[in-house]
Amino acid sequence: MSRFTDALNEQIAYEFGASQQYIAIAVYYDAQTLPQLADHFYRQAVDERNHAMMMVQYLLDPDETVVIPAVEAPQVSFSDVTAPVQLALDQEKRVTGQIQQLALTARDEVDLVAEQFMHWFLKEQREEVSSMSSLLEVVSRSKGDVMHIEDFLARETVGDGGVEASAPPAAGGAL
Repeated sequence: MSRFTDALNEQIAYEFGASQQYIAIAVYYDAQTLPQLADHFYRQAVDERNHAMMMVQYLLDPDETVVIPAVEAPQVSFSDVTAPVQLALDQEKRVTGQIQQLALTARDEVDLVAEQFMHWFLKEQREEVSSMSSLLEVVSRSKGDVMHIEDFLARETVGDGGVEASAPPAAGGAL
């Protein structure tokens, strides 16, 4: 296996872990009776799962070995309504660094197809960091009255533009 293949298999674990973390955040907001925040993070969880499945499909196509890993348990308790969004932003920034490193690994190996594959994820991460930063600003400003956050999310589309036509194919199809 190439260094890129090993690193992509490792990234699959990070993407599944991110999905689990977003489910935990959604459940936290659901338990607080904040359905808009919960729905937002349930959708984010599906996006992260789909990212993992795109990586799986990328490895399946040329008959590379795919490793479906165990993931660390997500954080499930939070100090206040802003903490989960801060955690999500930190996670998106960390994933951006991981994706950048994958693109550089592909470049180092002169694997132009792999590098091109990673470009979609780089664009996606830029959007994810931007939308999560915006959500954190709204949540931080409105934490004294969480219904303002719910109203904002009911009015505005924050991230989650759905699966775009240029997205790589996902194993099992994108949900």
